[in-house]
Amino acid sequence: ISYALQILSPQDRKDIFRIDKNSGEIRLTDDLDFEDVSLYRLQVDATDKGTAPLSGHCKVMLEVLDVND
Repeated sequence: ISYALQILSPQDRKDIFRIDKNSGEIRLTDDLDFEDVSLYRLQVDATDKGTAPLSGHCKVMLEVLDVND
């Protein structure tokens, strides 16, 4: 299975997450800040390597909590 990541919102923060295309593990590439964005909507697409590839997707909602207030 191969994984791909789409950032649904916010559109201007596409570089903050990355996904391992083999394991599907999502990682941060930068710090998150509640004051900038409190909710991220991501979509993970998965495609198998069959002769007629099948695919599916799921949505991931990530809520950032303000821990310093």
